[in-house]
Amino acid sequence: MNGKIIFFPLAILFCLLFSCEKFGNGEAVLLTDRPEFAFYANLFNMTQDKYKIEVVYKSDAADFFYRDNARPDIIAGSWLKSASTLKLWQSLDFLFRQNSELEESFYPSLLALGRFDKKQRLLPVSFNLPVIIFSETNSHLISDPFTIEPEEIKTLGKDFNEESDSVFTRVGFSPLWNGNFLFEIAVLFNAAFREDSPLEWDEDALSRAVNYIRGWIEDTNGGVKAEDDFYFKYFFDTPSKLVGNARILFAYAESSKFFMTPDEMRESLDFRMLSGDGLVPVIENAVYYGLNRNGRAKQAAKAFTVWFFNEETQMLLLKESVKNRLSDTIFGISNGFSAMRTVNETIFPLYYPSLLGHIPPADLLAAPNILPKNWTELKERVVIPYLLAASRGENTPSLKQRLNDWLRIHNSNE
Repeated sequence: MNGKIIFFPLAILFCLLFSCEKFGNGEAVLLTDRPEFAFYANLFNMTQDKYKIEVVYKSDAADFFYRDNARPDIIAGSWLKSASTLKLWQSLDFLFRQNSELEESFYPSLLALGRFDKKQRLLPVSFNLPVIIFSETNSHLISDPFTIEPEEIKTLGKDFNEESDSVFTRVGFSPLWNGNFLFEIAVLFNAAFREDSPLEWDEDALSRAVNYIRGWIEDTNGGVKAEDDFYFKYFFDTPSKLVGNARILFAYAESSKFFMTPDEMRESLDFRMLSGDGLVPVIENAVYYGLNRNGRAKQAAKAFTVWFFNEETQMLLLKESVKNRLSDTIFGISNGFSAMRTVNETIFPLYYPSLLGHIPPADLLAAPNILPKNWTELKERVVIPYLLAASRGENTPSLKQRLNDWLRIHNSNE
């Protein structure tokens, strides 16, 4: 590779301010909500001199693309998957025609989510998984090398609990410690949140999930008040520190956040992927990649696509991320596991040694449903607050009522 890469994580946004109108056919525009794609594009530009990729950053890239009739050539980000936007995407089947083995490199469930009308319209880039963290000294307690199910967390957590004068001094785990864990329990109970004007779900499954969590709190941890007393007394430290100090047995995190934990803290920790019925739910904000069928620089866009979805390239991305300290703030490929199974299995452990022997088999991954593009806000402002209140047994409006109230306020402010 010619030239020297100079990269400063805090300065990355300075190279993301380009206009879509000024590029020729050999210069493609990549719209993204993932700033690290500026780094990836810079690497591509340095490996050859025929094409150039310029990056436009928008925190709401998908919404910007749909709303403002933007005309980038490439789009990479979350929330691109929508049944109403199929006509916007060019087929990516040319990749598989050029490399017959490439299709087998992807996780099948993630690949299927980007396939419409029997054509591959979107390709998965990266994803994250729900992770249960515990001290390495307790690894022998866990029955499976890849995953752990809620019932095992609950049982081991109850055995770990310890009281002094009727007050908990150790608690194995509480679902109330993390709202995202509550959501994952709902997913495991098949609440099946999905896009539908704007959101639909299985109400019976959601009720079963809430009842399960309530039973966990009452039967295992002595009720909400006992849990609150413990939380307020000890959670001035991070969950990872509390695990390391044997104050709690388990903590929940998304895989990207766990692998961004400082090495000196993580080296004493072990982990398993949260699962249910033998499946690990992929967290909903997986990054996908598409080519705008109305893009102007089709050859440049195709060249970057072929380059990016290649095992050797992804090894280069990981190597240069470490070399230029992008890995200090970004996990793996685009802040997640690579959507290419072969990359995770053979390359990731070189840079994340704790993954060796811990990457779940491809058939365990359960892809999320298609969700509305404002899902992040809906989840944070509507779904998780409902799950927290309902799990605590509070007299709270139904999720449907909360959603309607939020939509009324949200729409009136537009």
